[in-house]
Amino acid sequence: MARHCACQRLKYQNNMVRLNLKNIVRTAAAIVIFTFACSAISAQQVKYISGHNEWNPDSLGNHRAIVKVLHTAGAASVWIPWRRRDNPAEKNIIVVDSATDKRVYNVKADNLTRESGMIYFEPTSGEGTYYIYYLPYHVDPKSNYPRAVYQKWNNHVGDEWLRGLQNQPVTKANLVCLEAINALNSFYPMEVIATRAEVDGLIAANQNKSYLVFPEDRMHPIKMTTDIPERWINKGANGDFIDTAAKGENFSYQLGMYAFKKELRNVEIKFADLKSTSGEIIPASLFSCLNTDGRNWDNTIVSKTVDVPVGHIQAFWCLVNLPQNTVAGIYKGTVTVTANNAPPTTIKITLIVTDRVLADGGVNEPWKQTRLTWLNSDKGQKNDVIKPYIPLKLSGNTISLLGRKLTIADNGLPAQVETYFTEEMTSIGKLPRQILKAPFQWVVKDKTGTAIKWTTTKPVFNDVEPGQVSWSSTSRSASLLMKVKGGIEFDGFMHYRIQVIALKNIDLSDIAMVIPFKKDVAQYMMGLNLKGTKMPAAYSWKWDVAHKNQDGAWVGDVNAGLQFSLRDQHYVRPLNTNFYLQKPLLLPTSWGNNGEGGIDISENKDKTDVNCYSGKRSMKKGDTLYYDINLMITPFHAINTEQQWSLRFYHKYDNVDSIKAKGATVINIHHGTPINPYINYPFIAHDAMKAYIDSAHNLGLKVKIYNTVRELSNSAYELFPLRSLGHEVYSTGKGGGHAWLQEHLDGDYIAGWYVPEVRDVAIVNSGMSRWHNYYVEGMNWLVNNVGIDGIYLDDVAYDRTTMKRIKRVLTQNGHPGIIDLHSANQYDDRDGFNNSANLYMDQFPYLNRLWFGEYFDYQHNDPAFFLTEVSGIPFGLMGEMLQGGGNPWRGMIYGMTNRMPWSDNADPRPIWKAWDDFGIKGSHMIGYWVKSNPVKTNDSEILATIYKKDKKVMVAIASWAATDKKIKLLIDWNALHIDPAKATIVAPAIKGFQVASQFSASGDIPVEKGKGWLLIIQQQ
Repeated sequence: MARHCACQRLKYQNNMVRLNLKNIVRTAAAIVIFTFACSAISAQQVKYISGHNEWNPDSLGNHRAIVKVLHTAGAASVWIPWRRRDNPAEKNIIVVDSATDKRVYNVKADNLTRESGMIYFEPTSGEGTYYIYYLPYHVDPKSNYPRAVYQKWNNHVGDEWLRGLQNQPVTKANLVCLEAINALNSFYPMEVIATRAEVDGLIAANQNKSYLVFPEDRMHPIKMTTDIPERWINKGANGDFIDTAAKGENFSYQLGMYAFKKELRNVEIKFADLKSTSGEIIPASLFSCLNTDGRNWDNTIVSKTVDVPVGHIQAFWCLVNLPQNTVAGIYKGTVTVTANNAPPTTIKITLIVTDRVLADGGVNEPWKQTRLTWLNSDKGQKNDVIKPYIPLKLSGNTISLLGRKLTIADNGLPAQVETYFTEEMTSIGKLPRQILKAPFQWVVKDKTGTAIKWTTTKPVFNDVEPGQVSWSSTSRSASLLMKVKGGIEFDGFMHYRIQVIALKNIDLSDIAMVIPFKKDVAQYMMGLNLKGTKMPAAYSWKWDVAHKNQDGAWVGDVNAGLQFSLRDQHYVRPLNTNFYLQKPLLLPTSWGNNGEGGIDISENKDKTDVNCYSGKRSMKKGDTLYYDINLMITPFHAINTEQQWSLRFYHKYDNVDSIKAKGATVINIHHGTPINPYINYPFIAHDAMKAYIDSAHNLGLKVKIYNTVRELSNSAYELFPLRSLGHEVYSTGKGGGHAWLQEHLDGDYIAGWYVPEVRDVAIVNSGMSRWHNYYVEGMNWLVNNVGIDGIYLDDVAYDRTTMKRIKRVLTQNGHPGIIDLHSANQYDDRDGFNNSANLYMDQFPYLNRLWFGEYFDYQHNDPAFFLTEVSGIPFGLMGEMLQGGGNPWRGMIYGMTNRMPWSDNADPRPIWKAWDDFGIKGSHMIGYWVKSNPVKTNDSEILATIYKKDKKVMVAIASWAATDKKIKLLIDWNALHIDPAKATIVAPAIKGFQVASQFSASGDIPVEKGKGWLLIIQQQ
């Protein structure tokens, strides 16, 4: 992902085994029989079965009728009451002779409807079994974004055989059963439609009602939104509901509301107490409706208005977490469905509570929908300080945090930002580096261009806690009121909401914020349509949200910087990684101002101004503009070089003994593998995953798994409950994609990643939603029940709030909680030309490693790009390379190499060995960006970073020159504590990197273009 991830582009192992669905409880196939009446024939029994992937669906489809021909004739006929939710018109029908496994081409179809069809075919082997495939499609079986196209009618019927149908006997074949290729593809029972006659009869019997309510148990999720399932015809509407639950169980049931007469507005579910005959009570306060109420990803309360369009079916999921001390017994009560424009309907509820006690709420049986309660979880929401960060401290107007200080001006905006990180970025020093030349300036100009003068109160600090400090300030002029609310968190994230309120009608020429960076700090920039680069002396940018995911930038140096993002109260996180154009940024009314706004950058003598302006506008009395600003002070913490040398990734599912022998220490397990088969749903094969992790732990290895929220597997037990939430969890879209999606969803979705090896189909999520609560709870469960050591993120579709929660559950009780982030370069049209580092910077405080990534060009970009967009060093991180194996010489300048086992020419083991031979653990990294670096070259296009130990140093040299060159080293021998008379300079042999060589301190060193050296200087 990340197009769809480096990790997905790996070659799947030869020992990959297809999952045997019969071993999965949720998809266990059961043969079921039901009886229906049809006007065309007398009552007939139809058997539904689920197979075990016995045929190729990419040519035959996922559904077939099995028919038996009992008598030999030139033609056979069979009537198939398939009750389909699609339209069969013009779709092909393929008949296969089971005796020969060959296709029968003499086929004719009559009276094809959604309810049934008559099929005539030539029984080529006479008596026997024939398969009739009725939803065949074409698809690229290897595509990760397949588009199934259903075949048009293309049977090559012979004229003679066709004429014979009219004047010769036709054998009536028997329908044995309808079969789905596997249980996941089965339509039975909730997608077997009722006939038109059945629905008409149901409506006729309920003409005095505006809608019908169908109680349904949790084992049969409601799936169709415009068709009633045949199951409901048999059960009837508005009936009683009876089910069984255990003590302590997270129990649920459904109410299917069918608005057959008119649209129903503001539907609500009202619960009453359930009472037992002995007087025990399950209070109504324990019940909730997932579709109308809950707790959001940001801990705010969810209260949704649900309308049901006419002709539609809406599922309402009702939840109750039964206390463990619930007394066993039979409880009875009611639930009432109401709407603003229709009478209420009351359903009788009987819940039989057994003596069984579930300590975990039953979450280990998720096919019973016991994890739906996770959608309303607040786990990890408390803003406790996460290591290595320290509690915030307030002194006057200055707030201290790890390695940084923030001073607030009277108007509430930053007056000064300081960092204490050393240039080496390996520690926090005692001397500050100031980022700002002057305080932030808030400039409002009237229509003449004259700046409005403000009367400002001093800031009031409201919440002063270890994890967050917030403040407010008010400024006033004769015509405007400005309210500033700001806050900073322990990792250096700041959020501002500035309200500009008109006290009278006024015309303005501009409202702007100026960030005056110190010139020596504003060395690099990333964002606003610029790749990571040296800071331009002058630059202008305008909003273009339709095409560009750009609302801010990062400006700074290695050990001091600020990221800023400009938003308003309507901000919604857009989709990313291929999907930005389908859900782009909303232009902020304040900053964007219908295209008037933008950003101008200008370099002056001792400062660089970043002028964020919004342009001319008119405001009427009472109008309010919201200028929201996010700021992040970088770096977040010192780089952890010891972790960089010790965490050596093996990014593939493989035998743990083999991995151990290759020198890796951390295994990343992708989805589409036997122990993690389904994308972003690592719960079904968890027993196999735990066994694998246990075996790895026994060898001293750590195991992380792929798990994100950008999209979700169609194997998720909760898929249809989530669909019942409208577009809260799943994004709106054009539909299409893989056949499973087209056959089981009612359109309006975005088709996601597909893994052909395990036939896993994904649906794209909408962005920020309650699914993030489930995600946090799921991670917590995986840590405590499976033993994962962390997660591998393939791009991120959630914000910093969720990331903090994830870090808390991953690091609980001493767990390592390792998080590494892979991203494909987001700087392209599909992703809105954003910089991956800029896009994910609010996640950086909680990451351990970067892997940037596919489409990052390591050969043709300059050191500024490497430093800012790839290395992670200005933010306290380190990383690895991917695309094309990276550039190993340039990578070593930033302490980066590759991951196993991508390709032979990118095998990191020779570099790992060189590290170990030198003893890189315990060394002190000093980058080329450090002014006092003891080893430099005499060529500005050829850079050197050192890894210093006592009387010994490893020197990484890399060239960005356009031609081969010869250089000399400029060495401060005193700083190295090495006697030059006793020093040797040796290039050890490193496979694929360099041949063994020896150099003198005063001699030339040849450097090929695009390459370099790894030298060892030591005193003999």
